[in-house]
Formats: sequence, structure tokens, C-alpha cells
Amino acid sequence: MIPAQFDYARANTLDEALNLLAQNEDAKILAGGHSLIPAMKLRLMQPPLLIDIGRIKDLSYIDEADGQIRIGAMTTHYQIESSDLLKRMCPLLPECASHIGDMQVRNKGTIGGSLAHSDPAADWPAAALALNAELVAVSKDGERTIKADDFFVDLLTTALNPGEILREIRINKNGSSQAYVKMPHPASGFAIVGVAANLIMNGSNECTSARIGITGVAAKAYRATGVENAMAGSQLNEAAIATAAKHVSDNTDINGDLFASADYRRHLAAVYTRRAIQTAASRV
Repeated sequence: MIPAQFDYARANTLDEALNLLAQNEDAKILAGGHSLIPAMKLRLMQPPLLIDIGRIKDLSYIDEADGQIRIGAMTTHYQIESSDLLKRMCPLLPECASHIGDMQVRNKGTIGGSLAHSDPAADWPAAALALNAELVAVSKDGERTIKADDFFVDLLTTALNPGEILREIRINKNGSSQAYVKMPHPASGFAIVGVAANLIMNGSNECTSARIGITGVAAKAYRATGVENAMAGSQLNEAAIATAAKHVSDNTDINGDLFASADYRRHLAAVYTRRAIQTAASRV
């Protein structure tokens, strides 16, 4: 449990961090460190340099601008969990944050670090997919915006290019009904199954559209498009929700491990998808 030898640099500004990363493309960015440090101790990752961005205060904020919610990548889970702005405008985010780890983890861990790490059992990727979030990446060459649908590529792999740092998460405001439910692993707190539901409803209890983000089930977080298609235009009664939830693992390779076999996880995915939709629909 001892990491390989590495160098350490602390960046005080985003430009300083980008300069360091441009000179050392094999370096890793250290945000909260809750995912990176354990991986380094197991020597699953052996970066030659850690660039610590934890003291860049300009990357920690929750704002409303141009019809969007904007969250700095270094904003902690607790800051999101306790934000009155988000509780009013995007309650899925505070609810998701409340399910992460324990108090110590939520006070130190960051939304940007979690998204950029792309752990297949992390909570934030499911929420980002359900909310159709936009992720702003910056490098020495400028900035670009990546849709959440395109951001999570594979196990611990994102669409971030060498030399890029995740700077901001943007979410368009809407009048949707939202919920996040999760079965946590009893030891780690990571999701055995986590489901983020974001529903657009009309006055007749009809679901006009839905976005369902799933974590803990496959090698990366994904949208359950089979569930979304089954719900679109339907009355969200108990039978319709149960039928739609059965499609949660369509065309998906399910993870299996010592705690939950692939078949058990497939069953849990349907159960928790049904619960997430029911909870979101009850909040219209």
C-alpha cells in the first residue's frame, strides 16, 4: 500500500496548473484525492508528477448565469449538498451529493475530480447524464465543451485530452421532476446500483420525456435509453413504470463481482430504476 515514487507540485492558479500539465502530460491532477490516492497506493496508477489544484479558489463556486447552473470543478460534495440555489433549481444534485461517502469525504471530495476519474460506481456520472450536463475542459490551447453523453468513454476513461483540466459543469435549468436512489456497497459506499431520474411531465401526469442515468452496473455510467423510450408519452402509473424499468440493462454488459453477480445486479438495476422513477414522479 505504498505508492511508487512521484514528484509533487502545487498550483495556485488555473494557468499555473495548465502550464505544469503542458510540460508533463503524464502528470495527474490532484483534486480531493479520494480516488487517485488509493489507486496510487495499489500502484494501479503511477504518475510521475501530481499537480495539486486543491487551493485554486476560483474553481469552487455555484452560480446561475445565462439560464444555466454553473458549478466549478473544485466545488465539494458538501457545498453542493447544502446549496440553497441547487435545492430550488436542481434538487437532483444535492440529493446525489448526500449519498456520497461519509461526512469527511463530502467535505473534501469534489464533483470535478469524481467526473474526471470516471469510476464505474461513482454517483456524479449518473447525475450528469440524467441532467444532460455540459462539461467545460480547458488547456493551453483554449477551452471546449463536452456533452455528458460523450464524456464517459470507458472504465476510468473520459473524453478529456492530454493537457486538459475539467473547469466547470453547466446544467440548463428546466421544470423537471428529479430523484437519485442508490444501493451502496456496505464497505466502500460506492454504488452497487445508482439511478438518477430526470422527468419532464405535463399536467396530465404524462411523461413527455425522460433521462435516466445509471451507475454501478457496467464498466461506465450510461443512459438507460430503453427505459427513456418506454416512458416517453406514457402515463406514469405503477404498471407503466415497472414495464419501462425492465429495459434498464438492454444491450449492456453487466458487472459481476464478489458482492453482486451480474444477474443480481441486473435485478437490482430494474428495482432501483423503478424506485427512482416513482420518486421523481411523486415530486411533480
